[in-house]
Amino acid sequence: MKRRDFFKQTLPASVTLPALLNGFSVKAFTGASPLVQALMGTATDTDKVLVMIQLNGGNDGLNMVIPIETYSNYYNARANIAIAQNKILALNGTSKTGLHPSMTGLQTLYNEKKLAIIQAVGYEHPNFSHFRATDIWMSASDSEQVISTGWIGRYLNIEYPNFPNGYPTAQMPDPLAIQIGSVANLAMQGPAFPMGMTISNVNGNYLFLDEIGDPPTANTPWGKELTYIRMIMGQTEKYSNVIRAAAAKVTSQGSYPSGNDLAQQLKIVARLVKGGLKTRVYMVSTGGFDTHSSQVEAADTTVGTHARLMARVSDAIKSFMDDLKGLGVDDRVIGMTFSEFGRRIKSNSSLGTDHGAAAPVFVFGKNVRSGIFGTNPTIPTGAGGNDNVPYQYDFRSIYASILKQWFCVNDNDLQTIMLKNFQNIPLCVNAACGATGVDDVIRGDGEQLIVNYPNPFVERTSITFNTKGGHTLVQVMDTMGRVIKTLTDKVYTSGTYTVSFDGYGLPLGVYYARFQNGATQQVRPMLKTR
Repeated sequence: MKRRDFFKQTLPASVTLPALLNGFSVKAFTGASPLVQALMGTATDTDKVLVMIQLNGGNDGLNMVIPIETYSNYYNARANIAIAQNKILALNGTSKTGLHPSMTGLQTLYNEKKLAIIQAVGYEHPNFSHFRATDIWMSASDSEQVISTGWIGRYLNIEYPNFPNGYPTAQMPDPLAIQIGSVANLAMQGPAFPMGMTISNVNGNYLFLDEIGDPPTANTPWGKELTYIRMIMGQTEKYSNVIRAAAAKVTSQGSYPSGNDLAQQLKIVARLVKGGLKTRVYMVSTGGFDTHSSQVEAADTTVGTHARLMARVSDAIKSFMDDLKGLGVDDRVIGMTFSEFGRRIKSNSSLGTDHGAAAPVFVFGKNVRSGIFGTNPTIPTGAGGNDNVPYQYDFRSIYASILKQWFCVNDNDLQTIMLKNFQNIPLCVNAACGATGVDDVIRGDGEQLIVNYPNPFVERTSITFNTKGGHTLVQVMDTMGRVIKTLTDKVYTSGTYTVSFDGYGLPLGVYYARFQNGATQQVRPMLKTR
């Protein structure tokens, strides 16, 4: 039977399951409810939370964080869209840099020492395609490297190496990560499974396991695949229940601006954090930043499309921070903004800007080290149409710094997650990362089916796996998802077995040991070092 026919004949019409099984994503949708994505996890036993805010389209950073000290060069490069100097919002402690006049909320947060501005964030050899540039930010890969995992997914896979087998657990009954919206992104993709759940609201009616009927027998051609899907849908039911329960605990919140999609998403996040979810990472997004034309009004550059976008972001974050404070959970949350790229230094003749390179990033929260990191972008005296803002900070150094300082990830794990070493930026305060032993407890949660020793390894490592019997596959993959070597592919009796992997001649870096036994899979990262 063809897989397309398998899905048509097995599932009700209200369900669509786009699937790349055997180690790739599976999504669950229902027509009567918001998108619910399978393959959820839980967070490490700490109450710290990261909120990622994606600005889709490529934000014009030069009109958001404005270089007052080089204002004449800034104005000459984009006279038709430049913000008048007397309209730029001042920031305490500096006369060199200011904010777009629509960002009064973020001005307040900065002056309250709850906002960090990181100048000129980007990477080597920037890509100007929306799709590819977004993938680079989501995967944390080099520009020329295409990989199939996301940086958040790799982090969560380190924290919960046995996921999804045996999850949810008593210690971690909640989703690993939650994206507010309707489409999943690469950032939450782990080495074999998506590690996040996508929801549109907290009150959806989800399609549960018992609505499909009895599974086929295991010896049917598609039985293993459906068994796997049913396991994930069973987890979806459990996770959606805890989300609704957490939301129900919060009956009063602060005010958020109406007509602001970003604010409404952040309102959901605040509600779930206060409601007690242990979910570690949330992602929200808002669009409209691809401002090739009509970025401003010709008669007044402080109003127009970009001004509305700046107000949307600023008002949403300020309302979110105020709400977190009122709910008593503002010390637990930090957030950051990001966009797939910035815009060119020089404006175009359509009152807009074209795809560019580096742009500023905001990191916000009560425990963020407030201030401006880096210097104002260098703007040539006679900027041309191809001139870009050169990057000062690699975006991955922000990810790595948050993982290390906020989530207390150790250096070995950090290299596995980020694929190489990056600069440590002092972004967090009051976030002591003392050893508590909690990670060891959580990482042993669920069913551990494959492990290697030593890890890290120099040339050789032993991989031990636990099979329930039947066909068993153990492979080693690289970060691009390519199979480097198949170590075993045969029928076993139930038990624990060990195979050896020789990595001689392979480049240093991260590899994955992948275990498959029937419908069960597990992936373990391995680090090859000198």
